[in-house]
This record gives sequence, C-alpha cells and structure tokens, in this order.
Amino acid sequence: MKHPIVGYHKDDEAHWVAELSCGHNQHVRNQPPWTNRPWVETKLGRESKIGLKLDCKKCDRGEPTDV
Repeated sequence: MKHPIVGYHKDDEAHWVAELSCGHNQHVRNQPPWTNRPWVETKLGRESKIGLKLDCKKCDRGEPTDV
C-alpha cells in the first residue's frame, strides 16, 4: 500500500527515516548500487520528496503505527 512522505527524522544510527502519512516509518538510505537515493543526503533533496508515495510493507502486514 502506498503512502506519501510527510516528514523525516534520523534513527539512533543517524540514518534517515521517512515518516509516512499512515503513521509508519521507513528508512530511506542511499546505498548504491542496491538503492540509489542521493536526494536523501541533502535537506533540499529530502524536502523535494515530501509527498512522494512509498510502498508501506507495514500497512500490507496490518502492523500498528510507529508513532
């Protein structure tokens, strides 16, 4: 199920986490060659992706919200 990004925070290991409108969180790492998300490394890049819909596996599994 896809939900838009509404914000970001860093986890305990300083990795960026997207906050989704459904109340779940999802890591958004830039780990080439597997995952290319260079936009996550800058504030402007992250802000440009607010509203981008990500597939939420936690919703698919019926998990409670993270917030």
